[in-house]
Order: sequence, then C-alpha cells, then structure tokens
Amino acid sequence: MPETIGFKLTRLARIWRAIIDERLAPLELTQTRWVTLYHLWQMGDGQPQCDLARAIGVEAPSLVRTLDQLAEQGLVERRPSPEDRRTKQVFLTQQATPLLEQIDTIVTQARTEMLAGIAQQDLEVLDELLTRVESNALRLQTRKPGSDDC
Repeated sequence: MPETIGFKLTRLARIWRAIIDERLAPLELTQTRWVTLYHLWQMGDGQPQCDLARAIGVEAPSLVRTLDQLAEQGLVERRPSPEDRRTKQVFLTQQATPLLEQIDTIVTQARTEMLAGIAQQDLEVLDELLTRVESNALRLQTRKPGSDDC
C-alpha cells in the first residue's frame, strides 16, 4: 500500500479549497463562512447546530461564532427547536439563495476543471473508495465524553 496516500489526500484537500477560495474571493466570504453556508444548503434548512458542526468538522463553539457572523450578514437565522428548546436549528434566509447559487456555480466549475480528463466510471470508483475510507476513519475516530452535547 502506498504510504503517501494520507499525505496526498491532505494536500489535495488543501489545494482544492485554495482554488475554490481564490474563485470565491470576489464574494467577500471567508472560507469558514462559505463552507458553513454551502453545507447548510446541501443538508437542508432546520439543521441542529450540532449536526451542522459535525458535518463541517468543527467544534460547536467555533460554529456558533461563524453563525453569529452569518446572522449579522442576514444570511442565516437560528431558531429554538420545537422538540428541545436547548437546541438551535439553523435556517438560510432568502437573502442567502442568490449568493449560494453563485457559490454553487463557482464550485461546480472548479470541480469540473479539477476532475478534467478522468472518465465518469473512474470518478464513480474514486467516490466509492473515498466513501469507504471516510467510513473507516469515522469508525476509528474517538469521541470525547460529552462531545455530542452542544
């Protein structure tokens, strides 16, 4: 097994984000903000803050700060969950939709360019393999006691 796979995955993720960051720079969004908006858009409105934090791969307090900034920009709203008042759910505002459409267009174009020359069948295999690696990694990942509490 090639010993450099982990290094290549890490480097590729960094390059991938850098390319997208550069292309999104005219929208004046930090990486943290566009990643949060994009994940929420893909996951759907009404996500609990904890679930959104897990999906992005950040700690809940870091996400709260980002959500505060996005709320100040009028892009998200946080509301108490009807099932559990301690839980906040996150919703995109109407103001976020055109911005997210711009982000999606830019991300889709960058992805197309980065995956150029790779056959669809190979992309499907790559996706399946990366999904397996991610599943294995999540099983190995240790959770701190109380880490699911937000």
